Amino acid sequence: MGSHNANRSPAALAALTLAALGIVYGDIGTSPLYALKEVFAEGRVAVTHDNVLGVLSLIFWTMTVVVSLKYVLLILRADNNGEGGLIAMLALATTAVKERPALRQTLLLVGMFGTAIFYGDGVITPAISVLSAVEGLEVAAPALHGVVVPVTLLLITVLFAVQRFGTGGIGRFFGPVMLIWFIALVALGLPGIIENPHVLLAMNPMYAVGFITAHPMVAFIALGAVVLCITGGEALYADLGHFGKQPIRIAWYSFVMPALVVNYFGQGALLLREPEAAANPFYLLAPKWAALPLVGLATCATIIASQALITAAFSVTRQAIQMGLLPRMYIKHTSVRDTGQIYVPFINWCLYVLIVLAVGLFGSSSKLAHAYGIAVTLDMTITTVMTFYVIRYGWKYSLPLCLLATGFFFLIDITFFLSNLLKFFSGGWFPIVIGLGMFTLMTTWMRGRQLVAERLRDDAIDLKSFLESVFISPPTRVPGTAVFLSADPTIVPNALMHNLKHNKVLHEYNLFVSVQNHEVPWIGFGRRLEMTPLGHDCWSVLLHFGFKNDPDVPEALKLLAGRGVPLDEMDTSYFLSRDIVVPSIGQGMAMWREKLFANMHRNAAAAADFLHLPANRIVELGSKVEI
Repeated sequence: MGSHNANRSPAALAALTLAALGIVYGDIGTSPLYALKEVFAEGRVAVTHDNVLGVLSLIFWTMTVVVSLKYVLLILRADNNGEGGLIAMLALATTAVKERPALRQTLLLVGMFGTAIFYGDGVITPAISVLSAVEGLEVAAPALHGVVVPVTLLLITVLFAVQRFGTGGIGRFFGPVMLIWFIALVALGLPGIIENPHVLLAMNPMYAVGFITAHPMVAFIALGAVVLCITGGEALYADLGHFGKQPIRIAWYSFVMPALVVNYFGQGALLLREPEAAANPFYLLAPKWAALPLVGLATCATIIASQALITAAFSVTRQAIQMGLLPRMYIKHTSVRDTGQIYVPFINWCLYVLIVLAVGLFGSSSKLAHAYGIAVTLDMTITTVMTFYVIRYGWKYSLPLCLLATGFFFLIDITFFLSNLLKFFSGGWFPIVIGLGMFTLMTTWMRGRQLVAERLRDDAIDLKSFLESVFISPPTRVPGTAVFLSADPTIVPNALMHNLKHNKVLHEYNLFVSVQNHEVPWIGFGRRLEMTPLGHDCWSVLLHFGFKNDPDVPEALKLLAGRGVPLDEMDTSYFLSRDIVVPSIGQGMAMWREKLFANMHRNAAAAADFLHLPANRIVELGSKVEI
């Protein structure tokens, strides 16, 4: 979707740029609510003239280097058939080093950990964004302090409850609302800059250098809060598939970056004038009469920012399922037109429970800011590492150039990460625990599937030789077509064995269908299907899907029309083997992980639903597999 839309009309480009404002930049666009406030919170950094200019300089150059140069210029080029995000990058990197199995395995684990940590980010972002917007009520009316958490929880509950209806209807308002938000950011920041243009000196990087050299330890700690100004940098890459590079770049350079800089510098000008405004410089920029409307607008903007992250979590989950990193889950398509609009109930409610827990546990955006940062900076570091392998082994650039390009960003990322590690015990552990939990689930699922496949292969019979022996004295043939689904196209599906053993019949036409998922986002209908005749009206069929394709087997089998295979819907039966996993002490995994895998396997969505098989034409035959 992303890369093949370079020749757009100006009107289409403008519409996509506006939509990108709403979805891609919601997160980074709402960071002025809390980023500068957190740097000066709890007296961490004294509000002096040099410190304010030094911090503003750090914020300006962090956005310039990390977002403008690293993400918008370099990483947006690393698209996987137009798709972005950590899973697309992981697929690119592992493909680039496929001749080096040990390195490929290490990269796969690092990328999986990055993906797992992303879920930790998906919990903290909606919590801190919505909470920081609602905290504006305290500024407007200090007596409302007690309602901040309940109002936040109410908004989050409504946000998650409406997910199942999809965002198609309200999605078209996201761009215009965020456009109003960015205009408001400029309107709030500009008067301060006009009154005190001296603040613009902070664009000189020497102020950042001066701040770091004057107070190295204070500056190092401050970086943990400065990083809040680039939250959402990862989302910019993850949403590449929805918009393409051009609208994302135009929106950043022409709207988002200028609006953010004006607002941060306006807040800085306010702090130079009134150091006590450090308690909440964003809301104190607004005149008294505008406080409540601003809370309303900020709340809308943060809900849109949260929506973008929830949508990304659904999208990442689907890609992880397709790549075999997570068990099958029920996925509901919420839009007929846009295949990217999906709803995953299990992930939706898990995120909801964890976000409610985060809001209840931390209770304020300042405390949540401690939890934020570790997950984001770790993901940014992992993305940089992956980029090195893509440009070195995939794009074949020279080693010095690759080291120079990614090494510079790696140093910045790792500095931010180490600074955020200081916040580990005051909240940083929270997203890490979520990430480790997801990582354990992913690695257990992958290893468990390998063990099941090995066990099935040990007991397997070769399909070709089995069919030859069956047709020496063939069983009774019954009318119709049987579709046997099997993970391995070369072995006899369990369902066929059971059918012959119990029913002692074979259908007139038999298809042995295997579904293969690939590390590319999209595979077109032209390359969807491979067919091999096995004789006696039996065929082996291999179906290919990318990790963004919808694995619709009946739809794909329609491509067999005119190849001598009758596929009348009423005369076709789908045979599936449902394996029951039995943990056993032995060579597999630790017993607790085997039990965890058996549970995940049992609760995974039915293969029939996942592959879109017609409910009234399925025959499931079970067997036990010991691992």
